[in-house]
Amino acid sequence: MFQVDSKRFIRSAEEADTKRVMLASLAAAATIAGCPLFPSSWSTAQRVDTLPVAPDSAAIVRSIGLDGAIKADFGSGLWEGGPIGIPYDVVGRRTPRARVRFDYADESDRVRYPIPRGVHIEGGPDADGDRHALLVDRSRCRLYELFALRRDGAAWTAGSGATWSLRRPRLRPAGWTSADAAGLPILPLLARYQEVRRGRIAHALRMTVSGSRRAFAFPARHFASSSSDAALPRMGERLRLKATTDISGLPSQARVVARALKEYGLIVADNGSDWYVSGAPSPGWDDEQLRQLRRLRGSDFEVVQAPAP
Repeated sequence: MFQVDSKRFIRSAEEADTKRVMLASLAAAATIAGCPLFPSSWSTAQRVDTLPVAPDSAAIVRSIGLDGAIKADFGSGLWEGGPIGIPYDVVGRRTPRARVRFDYADESDRVRYPIPRGVHIEGGPDADGDRHALLVDRSRCRLYELFALRRDGAAWTAGSGATWSLRRPRLRPAGWTSADAAGLPILPLLARYQEVRRGRIAHALRMTVSGSRRAFAFPARHFASSSSDAALPRMGERLRLKATTDISGLPSQARVVARALKEYGLIVADNGSDWYVSGAPSPGWDDEQLRQLRRLRGSDFEVVQAPAP
């Protein structure tokens, strides 16, 4: 007669239940308004913790700054009157669609953009700076992103704009920008509180550097520099937190972000302050916990040799 080891069976069942809960949580964390935040096959949603170190890693990290501290460029509350981070809006079929006049029209998607009344703009409605606006159309599961969005009388103007299907995203043509210098989408690269609350960020995070090279690496499509200095990072450069870096002493929110930096890494997406990591604002963020990410220094990171597309 076949006998069952009851303790082993219960343990296996519990492990299976735990795995199902974890997978369900990750699936929920990777959606917005019922839409997938890009499929797991998308390059920035693939892990980098087993990839080889790039031969020029030391020089590139040194150029960004060995002593530079990681800065969470997102949080709760306001900074100079605007949200801390890059906000986004969920829109639908009834949201008015608007034509946008672009400064870089040749590299922008000239479609009607669903811009809601009171659209959230990075830094606030009166801010200077990049003034990104990110729009998720839940009726079509489509992402629209705009750079330097402004209202000009009855019309909208922007520096550039791009749109992607959230279910089947495609790279932009080589040499094209998006709403970001690297020609990448912004929203799928932001740290979001909903992900951290569930305990896992399963994608790369956007970062900025003060100096970049006149080159881009897959999956980036665009550069934003005139320098040919090989020690500078390219747009799309992928870095990761070294496996040997101890993150156990970080508070919970910072620890989840740091774990993502080990597993999925950072991706250079724009020029700006060195080691600034992007995220979406939320009242759920604990700014003091996020501040502890400053314990991580540039010397704790390495550039990975990303696989060819």
